[in-house]
Amino acid sequence: MANSNEPEETNLLTVFNQGLDLYNSICNSSEHTNSSTVQSNVKKAMSLFEQATHLVSYAGIFSTNEGIEEVATNDLQYLLLPALLGSLSLKLTNGERKEIIDVAEIYYKDFMSRCNDYGLSNYVFNEKKEQKEPQNEFDKIAVSVNTRASKIQRYKEQKELKSKLANLKTNMENEHADEEIKRDYFLTMIKSFIHEAVDELNSIEMEKPLLEYMATVKKDEKKPEPRRPITPLKPIIITKDAVQKAVFGAGYPSLPTMTVQEFYDKRIKDGIFPDPSKQPTGPLSLQQSALAGLDLNSEEKEAEEKEKNLENDDPEYIQRMRRMDEYKDEHRRGWGNRANRS
Repeated sequence: MANSNEPEETNLLTVFNQGLDLYNSICNSSEHTNSSTVQSNVKKAMSLFEQATHLVSYAGIFSTNEGIEEVATNDLQYLLLPALLGSLSLKLTNGERKEIIDVAEIYYKDFMSRCNDYGLSNYVFNEKKEQKEPQNEFDKIAVSVNTRASKIQRYKEQKELKSKLANLKTNMENEHADEEIKRDYFLTMIKSFIHEAVDELNSIEMEKPLLEYMATVKKDEKKPEPRRPITPLKPIIITKDAVQKAVFGAGYPSLPTMTVQEFYDKRIKDGIFPDPSKQPTGPLSLQQSALAGLDLNSEEKEAEEKEKNLENDDPEYIQRMRRMDEYKDEHRRGWGNRANRS
């Protein structure tokens, strides 16, 4: 049986190491997380770790009925798979953020649950925490102090673990490293990821209400009113009569046409031309008078006025005309013109 499983175990170790090398290169990269290169590597690493997870599940390496001392040294590193997948999930920039943190939360909680089962941690999940509100200000201060103290303590422990991990990694590179060094290295790595998982789960808990609020605001936002379609500018061909309109309409169906009468009626409707059916009020311009059929010739008006005065025997008008005749009799034409003086 051992011989039949050996190729499978070798394949698992190869896939896991490839994913771990890619994960370390991502963490040490100076490129932005949202760069195409980093995002491509994140997806590749996740694919490798997912493949390794399937192989671990198929081989049945872990069991909730055993202690950590019963797990083979080389198998300890596979406990990191959900933590590594959770860390990589949070580095994704494409997709809905809510879905990303939900997936990362599942991975980290699975990792912490397994660590609890093997006695490597005593993490209390939110579902099991007692929801007790502080009774007074002193209780609130005590909770705040304890929370801050636990964060400081985790930070110190994390720093020490990283330093220890760096030293153990140097020893691991020695081909003569014994099993004790390997086991210590893997357990230290697991403890380091436990601290990271706790911090990330706390961050996720704080981010989730914010994302829910933003989703609510986005949902309640009124959609902007659709802009009224702008009538496209079209040429208008003026035709002389309805016959030409029918001809042009048939020849150029895409161009609207109108007769002269339709054009004139449209001008009246737009207020550019006067409406002949309405009596004009106030003084008229020459154009309005012409369009209305009125004649403003001053000479004709004067002749009409003279004829009217004669018919009515206006004494003032007759007296004025007599004085004009006497003046003409006494003064010959051209009198007073310096050019005609002798």
